[in-house]
Amino acid sequence: MGLPKPPLTVRLIIGILSAKPELANEAKQKLLERFGKVDLEMPPVPFAHTNYYKDELGETPLRSFLSFENRIERESIVDIKLETNEMEKIWNRAVNLDPGYMTLGQFFLATTKDQRHRIYLGKGIFAEVTLYFENGNFHPFDWTYPDYKSDVYIKFLEKARERFAYHIATGHPYSERGKNARSV
Repeated sequence: MGLPKPPLTVRLIIGILSAKPELANEAKQKLLERFGKVDLEMPPVPFAHTNYYKDELGETPLRSFLSFENRIERESIVDIKLETNEMEKIWNRAVNLDPGYMTLGQFFLATTKDQRHRIYLGKGIFAEVTLYFENGNFHPFDWTYPDYKSDVYIKFLEKARERFAYHIATGHPYSERGKNARSV
């Protein structure tokens, strides 16, 4: 019989989607104030995989990602998603924030939308396992959003995973590598 134990803490990653760079920058600053230092940032890239956000964001939104240095408890993603939904209201939904978290084996997105492949977490929030890590790379599922299947997203998430693995293995954030080595 297995005994329940708390899982490892995870890496918070938040996607920022907006057609207005100044608003995306405001969102980034607000996220930094709330969640702390960024371990890795993906510069904005065109979001051209779907026109789902056309009415809210216009025809040329850009997506960027922030991978935060501080690790979080998995269950905190529920409140983080609710909080980022509230933040979106500040910019009249001209900014879309997509929080998720990474383990060494998966990348999850938090969502308010129920589907057959999503698990209910509480307070109206579901989790979707979006990517899985195998043989040194992240891989999508049939249901993975097209943009999360793109090389640019996957390369960013693999680099974020590498830094997260360092953090787990050493107990120190990637930004401190080399500072904690002992002199011989």
